[in-house]
Amino acid sequence: MPKVSELFFKTAIVFLILGIAAGLQMAISGDHSAFPAHAHINLLGWVTSAIFGGYYALNPQKAARRIAMIHYWLYTAGVVIMLPALYVMLQGNPAIEPVVAGGSLIVAAAVLIFAFVVFSPETARSVSGVPSPSR
Repeated sequence: MPKVSELFFKTAIVFLILGIAAGLQMAISGDHSAFPAHAHINLLGWVTSAIFGGYYALNPQKAARRIAMIHYWLYTAGVVIMLPALYVMLQGNPAIEPVVAGGSLIVAAAVLIFAFVVFSPETARSVSGVPSPSR
């Protein structure tokens, strides 16, 4: 499995654990004011990271490109900045909203990089039909 796939899958599991913990905290406290943050942890952290990992696992030529690792680090940094700040903001701290916005912009940039990866052509194939080595 490509390294970027493994990193996305491992990161997804961490976010799954955090999403479950946030859900349990809300259930135990009876305060569900942070449910949008819980949903974002699960969707952006767990589901989307796992989908990215799956895409790269199915496209090892694209996973071998440097831009794939840039995508991983930028996306993960954006989610790590955005989600805790969103959780804190929803707990009644609106002053942290600029941090949420900054993290969101980083996530958006990473998604655009992923779109570039998806829409970019694969590396050239040799005459035999076997993929040529990645750069």
